Amino acid sequence: MALVTLRIVDGADRGRVFENMPTPLTIGREEGNSVQLNDERVSRFHVKIQDDQEKLVLTDLQSTNGTKVNGESVQLWVLRPGDLLTLGRTMLLVGAREQIAARLAELRGADLSTGVEMDPDRGESCSPSFSLDSELQTSESGDAQATLHTLLPPELPDELDLGQAAQISELLQYFHLRLRGLVHSVEPAPRGERITLEQRQWQNLLDLYERLARYIRAIGEPDR
Repeated sequence: MALVTLRIVDGADRGRVFENMPTPLTIGREEGNSVQLNDERVSRFHVKIQDDQEKLVLTDLQSTNGTKVNGESVQLWVLRPGDLLTLGRTMLLVGAREQIAARLAELRGADLSTGVEMDPDRGESCSPSFSLDSELQTSESGDAQATLHTLLPPELPDELDLGQAAQISELLQYFHLRLRGLVHSVEPAPRGERITLEQRQWQNLLDLYERLARYIRAIGEPDR
């Protein structure tokens, strides 16, 4: 059973904090939810958050107005500290300050398993400083929120059976082959600043875009 901290940063319930909530939990407008929100644009039972294979998984419960994570509409998503969850007019920040600080430290290469950081200039260990204030000051871009919300390459699911592994392999191969054809069709401009696609290839790219959208929806809403 995983524990999750949710901090409401905007909406009618702004300022409320739900610390170390046990999973599974639900968020919605109705009584009986683990987190009940005072927001008419939130569905009675809007989302569910559960622990699955040591990952914090969010599922949209076919809500009326949908769910966004970091500004993107989702049906199914792996939540991480620092993610911004939007339900109706309510925005919730996932994770305690210490958890977000640890994720920022990990993104800049700190070794969290030992609790010791390596000085990149000297190659020597130094004292850990996984507080959010220090991590925000360390951020090279000056925008830690943007760093957290950058889409890092996701990991493949663990413990797939043979049939599932074959299906995922076939799916990825399909997109790889079609994208390879598109890449090989690109014509760079003389100065190399721009590339051009023929209209047919542009439509090919849009078709891939639409197919990916359908796959994402089918995985997130398998009964629809």
